[in-house]
Amino acid sequence: MFLDRVKLMIKAGDGGNGAISFLRTKLVMNGGPDGGDGGKGGNVVFVATKNMNTLYTFSFKKKFVAENGGNGDKKNMTGANGKDVRIEVPCGTVIIDAETDKIIADLFEDGMEFVALRGGEGGHGNAYYKSSIKQAPAFSQTGEKVKQKEVYLELKTIADVGLVGFPNVGKSTLLSCISNANPKIANYHFTTLYPNLGVCEVKGQTFVVADIPGLIEGASKGQGLGHYFLKHVERVRLILHLLDISESEGRDFIDDYHKINKELSHYSAELAKTPQVVVFSKTDLLGDDELKAKISRFEREVGLEHIEISGATYKGIEELKKLTLEKLSKIPKKPPIEVEEFDFDRRQKNTIEITREDDGTFVVEGGKIDNFVRGVVLDDTLSFAYFQSRLNDMGIIDMLKERGLKNGDTVKIKDIVFEYME
Repeated sequence: MFLDRVKLMIKAGDGGNGAISFLRTKLVMNGGPDGGDGGKGGNVVFVATKNMNTLYTFSFKKKFVAENGGNGDKKNMTGANGKDVRIEVPCGTVIIDAETDKIIADLFEDGMEFVALRGGEGGHGNAYYKSSIKQAPAFSQTGEKVKQKEVYLELKTIADVGLVGFPNVGKSTLLSCISNANPKIANYHFTTLYPNLGVCEVKGQTFVVADIPGLIEGASKGQGLGHYFLKHVERVRLILHLLDISESEGRDFIDDYHKINKELSHYSAELAKTPQVVVFSKTDLLGDDELKAKISRFEREVGLEHIEISGATYKGIEELKKLTLEKLSKIPKKPPIEVEEFDFDRRQKNTIEITREDDGTFVVEGGKIDNFVRGVVLDDTLSFAYFQSRLNDMGIIDMLKERGLKNGDTVKIKDIVFEYME
């Protein structure tokens, strides 16, 4: 089964919690706090590989979660960092943020990696909070919790050459003749239901050819099968445009040429600029005089470079391979998609937002608050004193006063609710 678009849920690992511990041994008196920090959570990493050509494996698994960081321990032992989850995808896979529909990565080369989500930071152990004032802090910091995200994976086939044309013009037959591919071939429309890739070797050099499912008029607007696979021809450097010059389907071959180019230009102006070589297929079905007359007509009305082949007799196959290699040697590879600067793994660690509920309670929220309250333990006097001190240091009390805070008002910060008193 060929699959070229799939939706995944991904989540990096949470950070491990810091430990609360005090050194107590026979030989050491009042050893003080020795709780270690928590480990960092694992990342979510996408890796491009040439060993895949479809997203089919994601039919069975659509949720990927990295390992959480380990908790800190006594004797200042730091928790283990969580293992990354590495997700292999075919070369040519584009990663799209499901929420905004923005492209966040284009993995077009074998071995390329993209860190989509970073693991949460580990929390500090109580040893971190020791100071000349806080000799024995009995609190630690919890690990950073990270949110899950949804992405689309979309495959845009990586190939040097794309075979395009109406259904049943001989694309699959040509692919089987010039490469190592064994596509399904039959004498009816839409034999090809998904792109087939083949490697063609000429003079010790190779190039990749993609057989794109047959296009029909209106394909760029969603008709037929071809529109779904037009994206697979976006990256090719050269188009071999097959025309059934025998007109065995009852269509005019020059009319076919114009209709296919119209669909390509409607789908993408850039795609329409891709160099083309017209390939006249099924020439064995015509007599010499009739073939010459049709070619002369094409030269008069279109004038594009062309070559004659027959998949049945292998006429012109070697010449086509050499011509294709020659053309490719002069055409640079297309660059990857330009990815707009966009922080997909956005964590607003410096934001503070203050709102007021109907009963007058002040609510303080934001990324800076999320990070701050991870170290607050309400039933520990030193921890709560540290919390109050930090509210002043961070300017939150001043911000609240600007919004009308006065003695006796209730303030809510995450799960912490307290009555403000000067």
